[in-house]
Amino acid sequence: LLTTMPSYKLSYFPGRGLGEVSRQLFHLSDTPFEDHRVPMDEWPAYKDSTPFGQMPVLFVDGKPLPQSFAIARFLADQFGFAGKTPFEAAWVDALADQYKDYFAEIRPFLFVVFGFGEGDKEKLKKKVAEPAINKFFGILEKRAKDNGSNGHLVGNSLTWIDLQVSDHIGVLELYLPNAISAYPLVNEIRKKTTTDPKLKEWLDKRPVTPF
Repeated sequence: LLTTMPSYKLSYFPGRGLGEVSRQLFHLSDTPFEDHRVPMDEWPAYKDSTPFGQMPVLFVDGKPLPQSFAIARFLADQFGFAGKTPFEAAWVDALADQYKDYFAEIRPFLFVVFGFGEGDKEKLKKKVAEPAINKFFGILEKRAKDNGSNGHLVGNSLTWIDLQVSDHIGVLELYLPNAISAYPLVNEIRKKTTTDPKLKEWLDKRPVTPF
């Protein structure tokens, strides 16, 4: 029986943001996809056609799937980056849930540095960003150690949560240089992820955007 590969289209804004990990998964797995980037000025007209009124949306043979982590998890599952066992996959999910909690905490700071809102950057850095980073990256550092300090957060292979954390560090460092210098094992994960030859190929050619 010949099984044909589904057609994939990922709709997201031009930036990296919530679409980047899925783009990386396509590249790492050599899977062709349509990288559909919706300019901000076209978004209001496009919005009502999305399931939840937000992006990213992944179209699999034309059928939509919303929510960035659901998309990343689905693709990681398809392409072998979700963990090697159900227990590993559950740990990836647990870290992803923790990431969401963290992101909700640091969001007021990022919102201002990204230029989406007004606020005192220095005050937000001290009151919002630093406590959120210390809490979350403290958890990641312990997890990396418990996982054998092998350059991965779960198991002994690259998973989508490594990609998620690594990409976020790249964004953080644009606005808070040395933000995670106190977390050597997490730094090691970032280094191992970004120097992966297949991923580096994508990182070197992707469009340059501020976040």
